[in-house]
Amino acid sequence: MTREQIENIFTTSGAKADKDSLALPEGSSVTFHVAHDGASLSLQKIDAVRFQGDLVFAKSSKQIVALLTEDIFAVTMEGAGGQAARRPPGFF
Repeated sequence: MTREQIENIFTTSGAKADKDSLALPEGSSVTFHVAHDGASLSLQKIDAVRFQGDLVFAKSSKQIVALLTEDIFAVTMEGAGGQAARRPPGFF
């Protein structure tokens, strides 16, 4: 992915720009799916990102991980936009 694609995913999810980073609203998070040279990894519960050149610093409540933007191939959103769709039982 590119920096612009990752920024677009975060802003679509309701992220707010904070100084030099993008932070998701309370209760929202993303999972980065990363692969490099045949090895893959999923980083869960990321709630903020900061960019520096080709690096993206992904922050969760327990850690900050530096990744190459080109190694991120998919993003899964949880609680996107801070709104969960509520449906009565039996309806899709």
